[in-house]
Amino acid sequence: MTAFRWDESNATAVAALVGADAAADEQRLQRAYAAAVWSCLVEPGDGVAGRLIAALGPDEALREVIGGARGGLAADAAEVDADDMHQALARWRPRLEADAIALALGVARGRGIQLVVPDDPGWPATLNDLGEHAPVCLWVRGNAAALAHADPAIAIVGARAATGYGEHIAGEFAAELAGRGVTVVSGAAYGIDGAAHRGALSAGGVTVAMLAGGVDRPYPAGHTQLLERIAVTGAVASEVPCGSAPTKWRFLQRNRLIAALGRATVVVEAGWRSGSLNTAAHAADLGRPLGAVPGPVTSGSSAGCHRMLREFDACCVTTADEAAELVGLDRPPVDATLDLGPAWNGTDERSRVIDALSTRAARGIDDIARRCGMAPGEVRVQLGMLALEGTAQSQSDRWRRVAVGAGR
Repeated sequence: MTAFRWDESNATAVAALVGADAAADEQRLQRAYAAAVWSCLVEPGDGVAGRLIAALGPDEALREVIGGARGGLAADAAEVDADDMHQALARWRPRLEADAIALALGVARGRGIQLVVPDDPGWPATLNDLGEHAPVCLWVRGNAAALAHADPAIAIVGARAATGYGEHIAGEFAAELAGRGVTVVSGAAYGIDGAAHRGALSAGGVTVAMLAGGVDRPYPAGHTQLLERIAVTGAVASEVPCGSAPTKWRFLQRNRLIAALGRATVVVEAGWRSGSLNTAAHAADLGRPLGAVPGPVTSGSSAGCHRMLREFDACCVTTADEAAELVGLDRPPVDATLDLGPAWNGTDERSRVIDALSTRAARGIDDIARRCGMAPGEVRVQLGMLALEGTAQSQSDRWRRVAVGAGR
């Protein structure tokens, strides 16, 4: 292992990763290089590092760490307790490995990955709301400008083990919001995250994926192609350098970036102890508006959303327009002259499912699907909505229509 040593000439290692203006400015280049090194040393959200960098700048703070911060002036300037500084040095210095840092930078250069730092014009200012826990830099695949222009942005998150209802709602919301110029932010996971990204892309909109590991390592692997599609017009970003593994801790810390980048967070489906509630908690700490999509009261996949409505003071969100209102966007005007055409006769999917239900006998999903001529997954979505409004009732995964005038 070769110990890392600060050498100003090494700053050229990031020249290909930053914008032309930064590459031509020696001081900015050195700060960008130092920020890249810091991201190799610290775990996401390290508050001591955040205070030290804020007080001294990334380059001077790095010199202090390499020198052991023996004089105590750095700790005093950053208002860091001496014991906290000692512990921080103990966890950072084993990572001051020249070869590992050079490898991360080399992979980024080879794969066209960009480095965005806080003093860049392209830095997303909303991340500064995280204070000392803000990332020291971002590693970005795709269009880095999508991060700076992600305003308004709405985070759409939820369960990995999502239901057909949840994925349908997430995709529909994302498509409508993206169509209105809203950047959709999520975490690229299976389930709700993936549906949100796909929905935004289907509308030709911009979406940003925040990863817990390095952007050179698509995760989950099953979303490799989705991440490539996101990078065409949007951005795939991470605060950890290339080669970093997506550990459980990094997932939890990654959630604060999703919450900070979005002007509001909407949780579509979440279990009672879902990781999506961690994102919601970060959003609440930042004072960001929270939205929760209700689901059937019998569905464990919606228990977390119902908990948010009760305990987090979240807004009940049932349409994309209601989600847009969280960031101050007005509802689009209704065209009163809209012509539905002679072919429309009122038999929409909701009506078809209602017609297939009986008030006396509870029917299974497959039976209802056959009766109304719809796919079982589509039927489940409509039944979930009908249950919310009290029109349908579930009995051991069999359904019946609630008679008009029946007590609730």
